Amino acid sequence: MDDGSNFYTNEKYFKKMKIFIDLGHPAHVHYFKNFIRILEEEKFSFMITARQKDVTFNLLDELKINYIDRGKGESGLARKFIYMFKADFLIFKKAKKFKPDIFISFASPYAAQVAYFMNKPHIAITDTEHATIGNLAFSPFSKKVLTPSCYKKNFGKKHVRFDSYMEISYLHPKYFKPNIDVLNLLGIKNNERFSILRFVSWQATHDIGHKGISNNNKINAVNEFKKYGKVFISSESELPEKLKKYKINIPSNMMHDALFFASLLYGESATMASECSILGTPSIFLDNSGRGYTDEQQKKYGLVFNFTESLIDQKKSIEKGIEILQNNKSSDFWKEKSKKIIEEKIDPTQFFIDFIKKYENK
Repeated sequence: MDDGSNFYTNEKYFKKMKIFIDLGHPAHVHYFKNFIRILEEEKFSFMITARQKDVTFNLLDELKINYIDRGKGESGLARKFIYMFKADFLIFKKAKKFKPDIFISFASPYAAQVAYFMNKPHIAITDTEHATIGNLAFSPFSKKVLTPSCYKKNFGKKHVRFDSYMEISYLHPKYFKPNIDVLNLLGIKNNERFSILRFVSWQATHDIGHKGISNNNKINAVNEFKKYGKVFISSESELPEKLKKYKINIPSNMMHDALFFASLLYGESATMASECSILGTPSIFLDNSGRGYTDEQQKKYGLVFNFTESLIDQKKSIEKGIEILQNNKSSDFWKEKSKKIIEEKIDPTQFFIDFIKKYENK
Protein backbone atom coordinates (compact mmCIF):
# COMPACT_ATOMS: atom_id res chain seq x y z
CA MET A 1 0.00 0.00 0.00
CA ASP A 2 1.43 3.42 -0.96
CA ASP A 3 0.74 6.52 -3.02
CA GLY A 4 1.19 4.79 -6.37
CA SER A 5 4.64 6.11 -7.25
CA ASN A 6 6.20 2.64 -7.26
CA PHE A 7 3.92 1.62 -10.11
CA TYR A 8 4.88 4.45 -12.45
CA THR A 9 7.33 4.01 -15.32
CA ASN A 10 9.41 6.57 -17.15
CA GLU A 11 7.71 8.78 -19.75
CA LYS A 12 9.66 7.02 -22.51
CA TYR A 13 7.27 4.06 -22.10
CA PHE A 14 4.26 6.28 -22.66
CA LYS A 15 1.95 5.34 -25.53
CA LYS A 16 -1.58 6.06 -26.62
CA MET A 17 -3.51 3.28 -24.94
CA LYS A 18 -6.76 1.54 -25.76
CA ILE A 19 -8.81 1.69 -22.57
CA PHE A 20 -11.90 -0.33 -21.64
CA ILE A 21 -14.29 1.14 -19.03
CA ASP A 22 -17.38 -0.46 -17.50
CA LEU A 23 -19.95 1.87 -15.90
CA GLY A 24 -22.50 0.49 -13.46
CA HIS A 25 -24.08 3.62 -11.99
CA PRO A 26 -24.81 7.26 -12.93
CA ALA A 27 -22.09 8.36 -10.50
CA HIS A 28 -19.53 6.40 -12.52
CA VAL A 29 -20.32 8.52 -15.57
CA HIS A 30 -19.32 11.59 -13.59
CA TYR A 31 -16.21 9.90 -12.17
CA PHE A 32 -14.86 9.14 -15.63
CA LYS A 33 -16.29 11.84 -17.93
CA ASN A 34 -13.36 14.24 -17.62
CA PHE A 35 -10.88 11.36 -17.70
CA ILE A 36 -12.41 10.23 -21.01
CA ARG A 37 -12.66 13.74 -22.48
CA ILE A 38 -9.07 14.69 -21.68
CA LEU A 39 -7.56 11.44 -22.93
CA GLU A 40 -9.71 11.38 -26.08
CA GLU A 41 -8.30 14.81 -26.88
CA GLU A 42 -4.87 13.16 -26.62
CA LYS A 43 -6.01 10.45 -29.08
CA PHE A 44 -6.50 7.63 -26.59
CA SER A 45 -9.16 5.10 -27.64
CA PHE A 46 -12.04 3.95 -25.45
CA MET A 47 -14.64 1.21 -25.38
CA ILE A 48 -17.34 1.71 -22.76
CA THR A 49 -20.02 -0.65 -21.51
CA ALA A 50 -22.79 0.66 -19.28
CA ARG A 51 -25.60 -0.72 -17.17
CA GLN A 52 -29.16 0.59 -17.48
CA LYS A 53 -29.35 2.24 -14.06
CA ASP A 54 -31.40 5.34 -13.27
CA VAL A 55 -30.12 8.20 -15.52
CA THR A 56 -26.85 6.56 -16.65
CA PHE A 57 -27.78 6.46 -20.33
CA ASN A 58 -29.25 9.98 -20.23
CA LEU A 59 -25.97 11.34 -18.89
CA LEU A 60 -23.89 9.47 -21.46
CA ASP A 61 -26.14 10.69 -24.27
CA GLU A 62 -25.96 14.29 -23.05
CA LEU A 63 -22.16 14.02 -22.94
CA LYS A 64 -22.09 12.38 -26.39
CA ILE A 65 -20.10 9.45 -25.01
CA ASN A 66 -20.55 6.26 -27.04
CA TYR A 67 -21.40 3.17 -25.01
CA ILE A 68 -22.61 -0.42 -25.24
CA ASP A 69 -25.73 -1.39 -23.27
CA ARG A 70 -25.02 -4.34 -20.96
CA GLY A 71 -28.55 -4.58 -19.54
CA LYS A 72 -30.25 -3.63 -16.30
CA GLY A 73 -28.56 -6.06 -13.96
CA GLU A 74 -30.50 -8.04 -11.36
CA SER A 75 -31.56 -7.88 -7.72
CA GLY A 76 -30.99 -10.68 -5.22
CA LEU A 77 -27.74 -12.62 -4.82
CA ALA A 78 -28.75 -15.63 -6.95
CA ARG A 79 -29.93 -13.54 -9.90
CA LYS A 80 -26.94 -11.22 -9.58
CA PHE A 81 -24.67 -14.27 -9.80
CA ILE A 82 -26.36 -15.44 -13.01
CA TYR A 83 -26.22 -11.94 -14.46
CA MET A 84 -22.47 -11.84 -13.76
CA PHE A 85 -21.87 -14.60 -16.32
CA LYS A 86 -24.01 -12.83 -18.90
CA ALA A 87 -22.24 -9.51 -18.38
CA ASP A 88 -18.81 -11.15 -18.39
CA PHE A 89 -19.58 -12.87 -21.70
CA LEU A 90 -20.84 -9.66 -23.34
CA ILE A 91 -17.82 -7.67 -22.14
CA PHE A 92 -15.45 -10.44 -23.22
CA LYS A 93 -16.90 -10.50 -26.76
CA LYS A 94 -16.62 -6.73 -27.11
CA ALA A 95 -13.16 -6.51 -25.54
CA LYS A 96 -11.81 -9.32 -27.70
CA LYS A 97 -12.57 -7.24 -30.80
CA PHE A 98 -11.37 -3.95 -29.26
CA LYS A 99 -8.10 -5.41 -27.89
CA PRO A 100 -7.68 -3.00 -24.95
CA ASP A 101 -4.32 -2.38 -23.31
CA ILE A 102 -5.92 -1.83 -19.93
CA PHE A 103 -9.28 -1.96 -18.12
CA ILE A 104 -10.38 0.56 -15.53
CA SER A 105 -13.63 0.78 -13.57
CA PHE A 106 -15.24 1.77 -10.33
CA ALA A 107 -15.34 -1.64 -8.66
CA SER A 108 -16.77 -3.52 -11.66
CA PRO A 109 -16.44 -7.28 -11.13
CA TYR A 110 -17.24 -7.81 -14.81
CA ALA A 111 -14.40 -5.63 -16.12
CA ALA A 112 -12.01 -7.10 -13.53
CA GLN A 113 -12.85 -10.71 -14.34
CA VAL A 114 -12.69 -10.27 -18.10
CA ALA A 115 -9.38 -8.39 -17.84
CA TYR A 116 -7.96 -11.22 -15.74
CA PHE A 117 -8.95 -13.89 -18.24
CA MET A 118 -7.60 -11.78 -21.12
CA ASN A 119 -4.31 -11.34 -19.22
CA LYS A 120 -4.76 -7.56 -19.19
CA PRO A 121 -4.43 -5.26 -16.15
CA HIS A 122 -7.57 -4.02 -14.46
CA ILE A 123 -7.30 -0.89 -12.31
CA ALA A 124 -10.13 -0.79 -9.79
CA ILE A 125 -11.31 2.32 -7.99
CA THR A 126 -13.58 2.20 -4.96
CA ASP A 127 -14.59 4.22 -1.90
CA THR A 128 -17.29 1.94 -0.45
CA GLU A 129 -15.97 -0.03 2.52
CA HIS A 130 -19.06 -2.11 3.27
CA ALA A 131 -19.36 -3.54 -0.27
CA THR A 132 -17.89 -6.78 1.05
CA ILE A 133 -19.32 -9.12 -1.58
CA GLY A 134 -18.56 -6.66 -4.37
CA ASN A 135 -14.97 -6.27 -3.16
CA LEU A 136 -14.48 -10.04 -3.30
CA ALA A 137 -15.82 -10.07 -6.86
CA PHE A 138 -13.35 -7.52 -8.28
CA SER A 139 -10.28 -7.21 -6.04
CA PRO A 140 -8.68 -10.65 -6.67
CA PHE A 141 -8.81 -9.94 -10.43
CA SER A 142 -7.43 -6.39 -10.24
CA LYS A 143 -3.79 -5.37 -10.51
CA LYS A 144 -4.26 -2.27 -8.40
CA VAL A 145 -7.07 -0.90 -6.23
CA LEU A 146 -7.18 2.88 -5.89
CA THR A 147 -9.09 4.43 -2.98
CA PRO A 148 -9.34 7.77 -1.17
CA SER A 149 -6.86 8.06 1.69
CA CYS A 150 -9.73 8.02 4.23
CA TYR A 151 -10.85 4.53 3.07
CA LYS A 152 -11.11 2.36 6.18
CA LYS A 153 -10.10 -1.04 4.76
CA ASN A 154 -6.86 -2.38 3.29
CA PHE A 155 -6.30 -4.24 0.01
CA GLY A 156 -2.69 -5.08 0.82
CA LYS A 157 0.17 -4.61 -1.67
CA LYS A 158 -2.16 -3.74 -4.56
CA HIS A 159 -3.75 -0.87 -2.58
CA VAL A 160 -2.93 2.67 -3.72
CA ARG A 161 -4.39 5.62 -1.79
CA PHE A 162 -4.92 9.16 -3.05
CA ASP A 163 -5.78 12.13 -0.85
CA SER A 164 -9.11 13.19 -2.28
CA TYR A 165 -12.77 12.30 -2.81
CA MET A 166 -14.21 10.84 -5.99
CA GLU A 167 -16.66 13.71 -6.35
CA ILE A 168 -13.82 16.22 -6.82
CA SER A 169 -13.07 14.46 -10.13
CA TYR A 170 -16.02 16.32 -11.66
CA LEU A 171 -16.97 19.05 -9.18
CA HIS A 172 -13.57 20.70 -8.87
CA PRO A 173 -13.97 24.37 -9.89
CA LYS A 174 -11.89 23.78 -13.01
CA TYR A 175 -14.51 21.28 -14.22
CA PHE A 176 -17.77 22.59 -12.77
CA LYS A 177 -19.39 26.03 -12.94
CA PRO A 178 -22.91 26.23 -11.43
CA ASN A 179 -25.63 27.20 -13.88
CA ILE A 180 -28.07 29.62 -12.25
CA ASP A 181 -30.65 28.81 -14.94
CA VAL A 182 -31.61 25.77 -12.87
CA LEU A 183 -33.44 28.12 -10.49
CA ASN A 184 -35.84 29.14 -13.26
CA LEU A 185 -36.54 25.49 -14.00
CA LEU A 186 -37.31 24.91 -10.33
CA GLY A 187 -39.42 28.04 -9.98
CA ILE A 188 -37.00 29.39 -7.39
CA LYS A 189 -36.06 33.06 -6.97
CA ASN A 190 -32.43 34.07 -6.45
CA ASN A 191 -31.46 33.56 -2.78
CA GLU A 192 -34.73 31.70 -2.07
CA ARG A 193 -34.19 28.73 0.22
CA PHE A 194 -35.07 25.17 -0.83
CA SER A 195 -34.25 21.60 0.18
CA ILE A 196 -33.54 18.49 -1.88
CA LEU A 197 -34.33 15.00 -0.59
CA ARG A 198 -32.65 11.97 -2.15
CA PHE A 199 -33.90 8.41 -1.70
CA VAL A 200 -32.15 5.35 -3.16
CA SER A 201 -33.48 1.99 -4.33
CA TRP A 202 -31.41 -0.19 -1.93
CA GLN A 203 -30.93 -2.76 -4.72
CA ALA A 204 -27.11 -2.87 -4.80
CA THR A 205 -25.30 -5.90 -3.41
CA HIS A 206 -23.89 -3.80 -0.57
CA ASP A 207 -27.43 -2.62 0.29
CA ILE A 208 -28.67 -6.07 1.31
CA GLY A 209 -30.20 -5.80 4.80
CA HIS A 210 -30.72 -2.05 4.56
CA LYS A 211 -34.19 -0.52 4.66
CA GLY A 212 -33.47 3.20 4.60
CA ILE A 213 -35.82 5.94 5.71
CA SER A 214 -39.40 4.81 6.41
CA ASN A 215 -42.18 6.22 4.26
CA ASN A 216 -43.66 7.89 7.34
CA ASN A 217 -40.41 9.70 8.02
CA LYS A 218 -40.01 10.67 4.37
CA ILE A 219 -43.39 12.36 4.69
CA ASN A 220 -42.42 13.85 8.07
CA ALA A 221 -39.21 15.27 6.62
CA VAL A 222 -41.06 16.92 3.73
CA ASN A 223 -43.71 18.37 6.04
CA GLU A 224 -41.05 19.87 8.32
CA PHE A 225 -38.64 21.15 5.67
CA LYS A 226 -41.32 22.78 3.53
CA LYS A 227 -41.95 25.22 6.40
CA TYR A 228 -38.63 26.85 5.44
CA GLY A 229 -38.87 26.76 1.65
CA LYS A 230 -39.73 24.57 -1.30
CA VAL A 231 -38.90 20.87 -1.22
CA PHE A 232 -37.84 18.70 -4.16
CA ILE A 233 -37.34 14.93 -4.18
CA SER A 234 -35.00 12.82 -6.30
CA SER A 235 -35.78 9.14 -5.86
CA GLU A 236 -34.69 5.85 -7.41
CA SER A 237 -37.58 4.04 -5.73
CA GLU A 238 -41.34 4.55 -6.03
CA LEU A 239 -42.51 7.43 -3.88
CA PRO A 240 -45.54 7.35 -1.59
CA GLU A 241 -48.53 8.94 -3.33
CA LYS A 242 -48.39 11.96 -1.00
CA LEU A 243 -44.85 12.78 -2.13
CA LYS A 244 -45.08 12.37 -5.90
CA LYS A 245 -45.90 16.06 -6.44
CA TYR A 246 -42.49 16.97 -4.95
CA LYS A 247 -40.50 14.96 -7.52
CA ILE A 248 -37.80 17.11 -9.05
CA ASN A 249 -38.17 17.72 -12.77
CA ILE A 250 -34.95 19.00 -14.29
CA PRO A 251 -32.50 17.58 -16.85
CA SER A 252 -30.28 14.95 -15.25
CA ASN A 253 -27.16 16.94 -16.09
CA MET A 254 -28.40 19.89 -13.98
CA MET A 255 -28.71 18.07 -10.66
CA HIS A 256 -25.35 19.39 -9.46
CA ASP A 257 -26.48 22.93 -10.25
CA ALA A 258 -29.55 22.34 -8.09
CA LEU A 259 -27.41 20.92 -5.26
CA PHE A 260 -25.10 23.94 -5.41
CA PHE A 261 -27.94 26.42 -4.86
CA ALA A 262 -29.88 24.26 -2.36
CA SER A 263 -30.01 25.12 1.35
CA LEU A 264 -29.98 21.46 2.41
CA LEU A 265 -29.64 17.93 1.08
CA TYR A 266 -31.32 15.20 3.13
CA GLY A 267 -31.31 11.51 2.27
CA GLU A 268 -29.73 8.13 1.68
CA SER A 269 -27.11 8.86 -0.97
CA ALA A 270 -23.48 8.97 0.18
CA THR A 271 -22.42 10.22 -3.24
CA MET A 272 -24.81 13.17 -3.16
CA ALA A 273 -23.82 13.98 0.41
CA SER A 274 -20.18 14.07 -0.65
CA GLU A 275 -21.06 16.10 -3.74
CA CYS A 276 -22.68 18.67 -1.48
CA SER A 277 -19.56 18.89 0.67
CA ILE A 278 -17.58 19.83 -2.46
CA LEU A 279 -20.29 22.29 -3.54
CA GLY A 280 -20.64 23.91 -0.13
CA THR A 281 -24.16 22.74 0.72
CA PRO A 282 -24.87 21.12 4.12
CA SER A 283 -26.11 17.55 3.87
CA ILE A 284 -27.63 14.88 6.08
CA PHE A 285 -26.77 11.27 5.22
CA LEU A 286 -28.51 8.20 6.68
CA ASP A 287 -26.92 4.75 6.36
CA ASN A 288 -26.13 2.04 8.90
CA SER A 289 -22.73 1.34 7.34
CA GLY A 290 -21.49 4.89 6.83
CA ARG A 291 -18.50 5.79 4.66
CA GLY A 292 -14.93 6.81 5.40
CA TYR A 293 -15.30 9.89 3.27
CA THR A 294 -18.59 11.15 4.76
CA ASP A 295 -17.14 10.57 8.24
CA GLU A 296 -14.16 12.73 7.33
CA GLN A 297 -16.39 15.36 5.71
CA GLN A 298 -18.25 15.65 9.01
CA LYS A 299 -15.32 15.54 11.44
CA LYS A 300 -12.84 17.61 9.45
CA TYR A 301 -15.01 19.98 7.42
CA GLY A 302 -18.43 20.09 9.12
CA LEU A 303 -20.38 19.76 5.88
CA VAL A 304 -21.95 16.29 6.22
CA PHE A 305 -24.02 15.09 9.18
CA ASN A 306 -24.14 11.28 9.45
CA PHE A 307 -26.94 9.22 10.98
CA THR A 308 -27.93 5.55 11.00
CA GLU A 309 -31.21 4.20 9.61
CA SER A 310 -32.68 3.51 13.06
CA LEU A 311 -36.04 5.13 13.77
CA ILE A 312 -34.43 7.13 16.57
CA ASP A 313 -31.75 8.45 14.23
CA GLN A 314 -34.32 9.16 11.52
CA LYS A 315 -36.10 11.43 13.98
CA LYS A 316 -32.80 13.04 15.03
CA SER A 317 -31.80 13.58 11.40
CA ILE A 318 -35.03 15.46 10.67
CA GLU A 319 -34.42 17.58 13.75
CA LYS A 320 -30.90 18.32 12.47
CA GLY A 321 -32.35 19.38 9.12
CA ILE A 322 -34.75 21.73 10.88
CA GLU A 323 -31.84 23.15 12.91
CA ILE A 324 -29.82 23.85 9.75
CA LEU A 325 -32.77 25.52 8.03
CA GLN A 326 -33.72 27.51 11.13
CA ASN A 327 -30.19 28.85 11.63
CA ASN A 328 -30.56 30.61 8.30
CA LYS A 329 -26.80 30.85 7.86
CA SER A 330 -25.82 32.43 4.57
CA SER A 331 -24.65 30.20 1.77
CA ASP A 332 -21.24 31.89 2.11
CA PHE A 333 -20.81 30.21 5.51
CA TRP A 334 -21.01 26.75 3.91
CA LYS A 335 -19.19 27.70 0.68
CA GLU A 336 -16.18 28.83 2.73
CA LYS A 337 -16.02 25.40 4.35
CA SER A 338 -15.95 23.71 0.92
CA LYS A 339 -13.06 25.91 -0.23
CA LYS A 340 -10.89 24.23 2.40
CA ILE A 341 -11.61 20.83 0.82
CA ILE A 342 -10.55 22.04 -2.63
CA GLU A 343 -7.40 23.59 -1.17
CA GLU A 344 -6.38 20.44 0.70
CA LYS A 345 -7.36 17.64 -1.71
CA ILE A 346 -5.85 16.64 -5.06
CA ASP A 347 -7.72 16.35 -8.35
CA PRO A 348 -8.59 12.63 -8.76
CA THR A 349 -9.08 12.97 -12.53
CA GLN A 350 -5.50 14.13 -12.99
CA PHE A 351 -4.27 11.44 -10.60
CA PHE A 352 -6.04 8.72 -12.63
CA ILE A 353 -4.73 10.13 -15.92
CA ASP A 354 -1.14 10.19 -14.63
CA PHE A 355 -1.50 6.72 -13.14
CA ILE A 356 -2.84 5.19 -16.36
CA LYS A 357 -0.32 6.94 -18.59
CA LYS A 358 2.62 5.71 -16.56
CA TYR A 359 1.34 2.30 -15.60
CA GLU A 360 3.30 -0.68 -16.84
CA ASN A 361 1.88 -4.16 -16.46
CA LYS A 362 4.82 -6.06 -14.99
